[in-house]
Amino acid sequence: MKFISYRILKTGLGASIAMIVATQLGLEYAISAGIITILSIQNTKRQTFKIALERIITFIIALFISSIIFRMLGYNAIAFGIFLLIFISMAIKFNLEQGIVVNSVLITHFLAQKTINLFWIRNELEIMFIGIGVALFLNFYMPSIEGQIRQDQIYIEENIKKILLQMSNALKRNDVLINEENVFNELQSTLQKARELAYNNLNNYFLLDTSYYVQYMEIKIQQFEILKRMREHFQRFFIAYEQTIMIANFTEKVAESLYDESITKNLLREADTLRGEVQKMPLPITREEFENRAMLFQFFNDLEQFLITSTEFKRRVITC
Repeated sequence: MKFISYRILKTGLGASIAMIVATQLGLEYAISAGIITILSIQNTKRQTFKIALERIITFIIALFISSIIFRMLGYNAIAFGIFLLIFISMAIKFNLEQGIVVNSVLITHFLAQKTINLFWIRNELEIMFIGIGVALFLNFYMPSIEGQIRQDQIYIEENIKKILLQMSNALKRNDVLINEENVFNELQSTLQKARELAYNNLNNYFLLDTSYYVQYMEIKIQQFEILKRMREHFQRFFIAYEQTIMIANFTEKVAESLYDESITKNLLREADTLRGEVQKMPLPITREEFENRAMLFQFFNDLEQFLITSTEFKRRVITC
C-alpha cells in the first residue's frame, strides 16, 4: 500500500475512533475530537508530536485570553472577534500557528455555552487530548521508506555517471552542445522527491540518527547544480585542443569513480597535477583559442568543485 493511501486510511479510521471515544466518555461536541485527529495526522512522527505540543500550548493561551475578554465584554460576536485578534497575533509571534484553527473552534464552545467553568474547560481539554492522542497513536507506526531512498540513490548515481561520461565523450568528439535534456529533468525531479523522502525518514525517528540520507541528498543536489554549470560551458567549446582531451579523460575517470569515495582525494591531487601540466603548455595565440581555453578552465574548475563536495559529504558522515 502506498504511503498516501496509508495516511488516508489512518485519517478516516482515526477520526472515527476519536469521535467514538469522546462520545462514550459523554463529552459535548465529540465531533471536534475527530476534526482534531484529522488535522493532527502528519507525514512524520516528529511533525505530529510537534503539532500536538503546539496545540496544547496554544489552548492554554487561548483559554487565558478568552476568559478575560468574555468576562469583560460578554459572550458575543464582537468579543470573539477581539479574542481572535489578540490570540492569532500572539500565536504568530511565538510561532504557534498550528494551534490557531483548532483552538479557535474549541473557544467557540465557550461562546455557545456562554460560560467558562471547570466543566467546560475539562470538556475541551479532553476533546483536545483524545484527538491528539489518537493521531499520535496511529502515527506511532510508519511504513519504512528507506528501501525507496536506496533505490533513488542508485538511480541518482547512475545518471550522474551517465552525464559525466556524455560530457567526456562530447569533449573528445568536439561537440558544440550535448543533448541530454531529459536526463537532467528526470534527475532533478528524482532529487527533489528523494530529498523529501530523506527528510520524512529523518523525522520518523526520535532516537535513531538517519541524517545520512539527508546529507547525501543535499550533497547530490549541490553536485547537480555544478553539473548544470558544467553543461553551460559546452556552448563555447568549438575546438578540441590537447588540453581538452586531457580534461575529457579526467572527466571520464571521475565518472567511473563515483561509487568509490575512497579515491576522491586521490582524484583531487590528480586534478592539481593536471592543472599544473596544462598551465605549462603554450599560451593561446588566437582570440578564438583564448576563449575556448577560458571556458575549458571554468569547466575544469567546476569539475574540481564537484569532487570537493564529495569529500565534504564523506567528512560530514565521519563526524556524525
